[in-house]
Amino acid sequence: MATFSSVTGRSTVATASATTIAGALIAALCLAGVAHARVSKIEIESSLDPDTTLAATGPAGAIKRISGRAYGELDPANPLNAIIQDIQLAPKNAKGRVEYIATFQLVMPSDPAKLSGLMWHDVPNRGGRITIVPAERNAGDVGLSSGWQGDNAGQTSHDRRGQDFVIVPIARNADGSPVRGEVLGRIVNRSGPESQPMLVQTSPVPYKPYDLDTRKSTLTAIKHETVDGKVTVDSVMPPSDWAWAKCDAKNPFPGTPDATQICLKNGFDPKLLYQVVFTAENPPVLGVGFAAFRDVASFFRNEAKDDFGTPNPLAGKIKHVISRGNSQSGNFLRGFIHLGFNQDEAGRQVHDGAWPIIAGRRIALNFRWAQPDGVLELYQAGSEGPQWWVPWPDKVRGLPERGILDRCNTTKTCPKIIEHFGSAEVWALKLTPEWVGTDGKTDIPLPDNVRRYYIASSNHGGYIVPTPNTMFNASLAGQTLPPPNCPGNNFGTAVLAPNVMPHIHTVNALRQHFRNWVMQGVAPPPSVWPRLSKGELVDSNKAAMGFPTIPGIPPSIPDNFIMPTFDYDWGPDFNANDGSGVPTRLPPPIKQVINMKVPRVNADGNEVGGVPVVLHDAPLGTYLGWNITAGGARPFHAGQICNYVGGMVPFAKTKAERVASGDSRLSLEERYKDHAGYVAAVRSAAANAVAKGFLLQADADALIVQAEASAVLRP
Repeated sequence: MATFSSVTGRSTVATASATTIAGALIAALCLAGVAHARVSKIEIESSLDPDTTLAATGPAGAIKRISGRAYGELDPANPLNAIIQDIQLAPKNAKGRVEYIATFQLVMPSDPAKLSGLMWHDVPNRGGRITIVPAERNAGDVGLSSGWQGDNAGQTSHDRRGQDFVIVPIARNADGSPVRGEVLGRIVNRSGPESQPMLVQTSPVPYKPYDLDTRKSTLTAIKHETVDGKVTVDSVMPPSDWAWAKCDAKNPFPGTPDATQICLKNGFDPKLLYQVVFTAENPPVLGVGFAAFRDVASFFRNEAKDDFGTPNPLAGKIKHVISRGNSQSGNFLRGFIHLGFNQDEAGRQVHDGAWPIIAGRRIALNFRWAQPDGVLELYQAGSEGPQWWVPWPDKVRGLPERGILDRCNTTKTCPKIIEHFGSAEVWALKLTPEWVGTDGKTDIPLPDNVRRYYIASSNHGGYIVPTPNTMFNASLAGQTLPPPNCPGNNFGTAVLAPNVMPHIHTVNALRQHFRNWVMQGVAPPPSVWPRLSKGELVDSNKAAMGFPTIPGIPPSIPDNFIMPTFDYDWGPDFNANDGSGVPTRLPPPIKQVINMKVPRVNADGNEVGGVPVVLHDAPLGTYLGWNITAGGARPFHAGQICNYVGGMVPFAKTKAERVASGDSRLSLEERYKDHAGYVAAVRSAAANAVAKGFLLQADADALIVQAEASAVLRP
């Protein structure tokens, strides 16, 4: 059962405790006499002690799990909050404060004496609540997962249990009238008479037209889009040929009015992309999510109890906090630091460390009508302004010299940072301007508090090999593995087999380094990533890369294949440096396309310039950070890059097989001779990775056992 919250103006789930808080919160906060904005109340909704689903095998013993909601308020005049887009248009309580509600989960040892003093503050990805892994639980660490995404759509819908989100206020004009503005939505690779929703990534666009009269919207059918943003329009559809409605073969056009669906008089053509610009109203103040994430961490780190006497279950136990986010969530962390949110309103540093993982941009969150689920497909924001850590001029876009750490350097609240990436972030998620700026002429230096590690030739997040296969057998299987799905907005499937290059072993080593860096001051290994100065970073074309001709990959690829960074014109009310303001030009004109750099490759087509990884250094094929989109039922992106999924092409087993196929890459037998030779190569690669600090000895031993048991070059 859903109920309407008078605090937020949003729909949320009714529970015995939650239904009372909306009406009681304002009065209760007034009685509390809050001195400054922060979490003022926590509400425990569930407590499992011990949680038998989290088996504890290490010295920390039994584990407990606590979940609930944190209720906070923000002073919109405080400079730390004033940067939040539209906070001045949010409703205020009797003290002039802006309120929010954030969900959270804590995972920790049941025995307080077993706490290590370290808390991992994980950023949920599209609402997915995060539980720390066994290695962290067994070390006595605490895991905090708390909500930040407040668009109330898809996985962050307020009706979903077990997810982490934030309930934020709605912006309204000073006279109480609705705030309105234009929003863009897209529908791709759909066919038939059924109505279709607008999607951003895999979630619904979080805004609706305020008026279902199609004369007040514009629907354009697009015939083709190139990777560098050249658009071929098929037609602008007459208002009489479509409707905001739900329809199907049994309920044909014009269907039943529905603000979340589009129905076409003649049905959807899968060869076309449909793009609609409409006027929405009531934008949520999404930037409040930054402050909520800040304040929840600060409460559990610093406070003894809330304003109503509820004790902090971690009071006095947390000495160090590392924030961590994966992909979208890592982009959130970069934006969080850039906008100055690593300082709480008492002037304290919130996180000692920050680990943005496979994330090379800032989240598109703190502007009106933001769509934070976006993944940098065409017309999606997130690459604006400085993506690099230190002050650096944006020469191509003509923006001033700035860096992500500018604000926290001023307040001396910058965390220690580890960032790591794979090849998919280079090819589809527009990473390399972070390394070399928009002009691509110089390696941008890293400050002392940042370490950067590149896992060459790897997929987005690395491949998780399904049991009982080892990564060696999975790699050997090559083309017999089913091609992966292309991520994003209904892209389709890939052509090449999945890339099985792992990240997990590198991550295990980096986790240990990060704990030692934050808790003991022991610095991690030096940064490792491809650099212009070493000849490891080149233009994104086959000749510059030295990319070989490989069977199964068209000779024209990877020329004109990378997803580049666009210099969009979002209109005069948009602040590109901070990614804030109000976009008023939709779709945004592309002023220029920024040239992208990529790692050079070796004779096998595998990238150079990365940290040592066993499968990369004892390869069984070519591992790619990109894949090719297939056609079939989803033809719109056919032949283009398969968004941010990797692929691979295995080596031939024998010289005769490779010569017959025209493959220039040495065969397995030419490389390793036999099974024992391959195991020896794995041993050597593992020893090198351990010696350089990028592989734990326990993982090295396990990989050698897997190699010995694998089918590689067995008779």
